[in-house]
Amino acid sequence: MKVNMSGQNDPRPIIIKRKKVAGGEGHHGGAWKVAYADFVTAMMAFFLLMWLLNATTEQQRKGLADYFSPTVPIARISGGGDGAFGGESVFSETVEAQNGTGASNQRPTEGRQSMGMTGSSHREEAEQAALAAVEDALMAGGGDSMVSDMALRHVQTRLSDEGLIIEIFARPDDPLFEEVTGAPVPWLVNLSDVMAGLFDTVTNHVALNGYTRSEPIMVTRESRWATSIARAQIMRELLQSAGLPPARIDRVTGHADRHPADADPMSERNDRIEIILLRHHL
Repeated sequence: MKVNMSGQNDPRPIIIKRKKVAGGEGHHGGAWKVAYADFVTAMMAFFLLMWLLNATTEQQRKGLADYFSPTVPIARISGGGDGAFGGESVFSETVEAQNGTGASNQRPTEGRQSMGMTGSSHREEAEQAALAAVEDALMAGGGDSMVSDMALRHVQTRLSDEGLIIEIFARPDDPLFEEVTGAPVPWLVNLSDVMAGLFDTVTNHVALNGYTRSEPIMVTRESRWATSIARAQIMRELLQSAGLPPARIDRVTGHADRHPADADPMSERNDRIEIILLRHHL
């Protein structure tokens, strides 16, 4: 009972109100910040993955995959010899343990392969640089071209898995071969001299492909196959006359009009010769 100031008992009960304060409503809370941070982290990891896929070689990607794979030992230790401990015991005092570098370039360890540290990869990089240098010299990539402006209008180059492809094509009213005699035009002869000189700076073998445009449907005689092969053979003879050893020519092929470069099968652009500096591994 509560006693009032007059000394009398107060029969009224005592009521205590407790105000319940609820947690943060919606944006007042911090849970969304955690979710947003997770999203940003995931996006950063995604873009990092995309960059790695674009900026690394197949062997380097394999090395990254092997690093995070539990089936690959973290520490690769090999004997000092070339092979399984070089035929000696791992406890031999004369065998010096090396960290993943015991094998040679001819028989690289799995670690060296996954990191791209093989002799073949170095050879491929050197070959790629040599082919690119030939392309630059031919197309004026480093400044002055060795080819006349007339010839450059007819030349396109590209590096492919097969090698350096040099495509020489006809233009409207500017063919590669004389229409009546079939002889090569003068600038094509000069171009073959330049190419033979550039090919002498590398050891890659050469392949030649001949192509022609389509003929009208009504013809008395099919000549596209014979023409494409004959033109490829003329290009081979020009290169050999300019000094290219015959042993370096692997093949001479005629494709007629089967692989047009222009959508119009009758276009002069489809009259062309491809000279390919083949990669050594092919």
